[in-house]
Amino acid sequence: MTTPDSDGLLAEQLLRLTRRVHRIQKRHLEQRDLGITPAQSRLLRTLAHFGSPPRMADLAERLEVVPRAVTTLVDGLEASGKVRRVPDPSNRRVIRIEITDDGRKALSELRSARRGAADEILAPLTDVEREVLRTLLDTLVDGTPGTHEEHGRTC
Repeated sequence: MTTPDSDGLLAEQLLRLTRRVHRIQKRHLEQRDLGITPAQSRLLRTLAHFGSPPRMADLAERLEVVPRAVTTLVDGLEASGKVRRVPDPSNRRVIRIEITDDGRKALSELRSARRGAADEILAPLTDVEREVLRTLLDTLVDGTPGTHEEHGRTC
């Protein structure tokens, strides 16, 4: 059974790990000299998950930020040629955001940077420890204990 003190220590360790992950990912991004901030990186990754170009409001909702924040991020990515604003084919008053070829190249580099950061962070762990961590993270991300079928195993 856990005590409040051990839960507090665990919470602190999680926060420290989160900060370390962000620091290492930022360094890997800077080494690739993409000129993309972590927030712009998140927007590009989110944009790639839509089946068709979304509206800014759709991006804001998915990112859980205010629409003005998305406008600022899109402005920066558009200025660097990574995204473009396009009119909605069914309603010209609606603007959609799509990834350009340069944006797709940047997204590929971003994925590579994230994998490199993950490799660095996970390097001290054995394969068995990584599998245990993966199961625990699945439970924490989903917010519920139980079966995690996407990885073909149970907790």
